[in-house]
Amino acid sequence: MFGSVQALLSAATDKPLWQAVLDDDCQDRDASAESSLDKMSVLWQTMKESVLDYDPTRRSPCGLSGGQGAQMAALDHSICGPFIQEVISTALKLGEHNACMGRIVASPTAGACGVLPAVLIPLQRRERLSDKRMVECLYVSAGFGQVIATRASISGAEGGCQAEVGSASGMAAAALVHARGGASGQMAAACAMALQNVLGLVCDPVAGLVEVPCVKRNVMGAVNAMSCADMALAGLEGGIPCDEVIDAMAAVGRAMPPSLRETGEGGLAATPTGRKIAEGH
Repeated sequence: MFGSVQALLSAATDKPLWQAVLDDDCQDRDASAESSLDKMSVLWQTMKESVLDYDPTRRSPCGLSGGQGAQMAALDHSICGPFIQEVISTALKLGEHNACMGRIVASPTAGACGVLPAVLIPLQRRERLSDKRMVECLYVSAGFGQVIATRASISGAEGGCQAEVGSASGMAAAALVHARGGASGQMAAACAMALQNVLGLVCDPVAGLVEVPCVKRNVMGAVNAMSCADMALAGLEGGIPCDEVIDAMAAVGRAMPPSLRETGEGGLAATPTGRKIAEGH
């Protein structure tokens, strides 16, 4: 397992980064490359099926989620343009699908399940990328996600929403760079910038439910990932190495009071409306 982004980059000096992650998975699980690829391919197909299975008429048990993904997709003359509109609507659909007990891929968590599919599925459709290429993107995201989980956390209860949607955003940014043929160093830069942009993001689910503001934070994570991938592909860097950003995220998470780490006791959950919703459930 990779304990640092630097170790991940070092393993990718003579092979593509996604291949280094695949090889590490095979060694860690004593599995064949074929079985690893098959498993990742299933996850990719499941992501796509989750979007197709989205039902705009369904509502979550508490009634806070449902239908908004389709509502966003139907917007005329989006300010963001049709591609980003599709990214936004896909992120909403997956977040709502999760809240409505639909089948999703936790990437890296259920609460952040909309970020990776929201950026990868529309990109594949627009640029006619192969499923093989998208599976490679998932290996890239998994490699960076593994380091984040090892050095910091992917749990909102431990590190706030920066650890969930934030981690997903960093993973997605790195994956997008690979999809566009970027170098491994650019993947690290994209991940670092994406994490920097969400540093300190609290986890404050209203009524303790992974719906408000969680679903719409998936949108933020997806759009953040795209902007950081583009910056990295243009040669920009965030000024702080990715490993140091991850370590900073861990320190910030430890410094957060419990009320801002998935307890539903602070932030938006503590507003008058948030408390009323909680009382009703």
